[in-house]
Amino acid sequence: MPLSGTTLKWIAVISMLIDHTAEVLINHNAALTDPIWAQIYVLMRGIGRIAFPIYAFLLVEGFLHTRDVKKYLARMLTFAVVSEIPFDLAVFHTPFYWGYQNVFFTPFLGLLALAGIWWGEYGGLERSQLLQDRLGAGLWKQALALILCVGTAQLINCDYGAFGVFFIILLYMTRYDKKTQTVLGAISLIWELPGILAFIPIRLYNGIRGRCGNRYFFYAFYPAHLLVLWCIGRFAFKLF
Repeated sequence: MPLSGTTLKWIAVISMLIDHTAEVLINHNAALTDPIWAQIYVLMRGIGRIAFPIYAFLLVEGFLHTRDVKKYLARMLTFAVVSEIPFDLAVFHTPFYWGYQNVFFTPFLGLLALAGIWWGEYGGLERSQLLQDRLGAGLWKQALALILCVGTAQLINCDYGAFGVFFIILLYMTRYDKKTQTVLGAISLIWELPGILAFIPIRLYNGIRGRCGNRYFFYAFYPAHLLVLWCIGRFAFKLF
């Protein structure tokens, strides 16, 4: 059954919600000492591993089809900054925690790396320059973009870190060979086995964006659901 880009987003959103519900509410509940709750927790976190690979894949698709990479980057960075306080509240129970950054920074840096690779190949970010992949004089620019983005991800300690940026680049570099993309992507996720299942819906992607309504819904959902989960844990269940 072919899946549109919007359907992939819904799969990622639902799996992320399940994951964060376990992380925020069950992880801080004394019931986690119960073997049954512990198994539920592990199952829910496992389901959540599906989200990032799908988001990474859609980011690459978005980069290849966007009309304005700079606006795309600005949008990703804006929501990364907006999401930081809800993320810190939900995960660390404080509005500011500098030791770990939310996952929105990872696709932002991955997108920035892709833009750098593109710039190294074509000398600019104009979409009309999308003809074919070429390597040559811009190789050093590509290497510089990769090092800076991967290094920054590791330095700020964002979710998925350097691996997340590498994974996005891997999906981009293998975009013309779906079989290779699936095999290498699955191998790279061997440390997080449930994440490999993400390639099932990814392979069913039909290349169509699909109807998504408000274009900002899927961006806003991330900080919004974290804030809601924190409120539930803080005021309803008195967990922290």
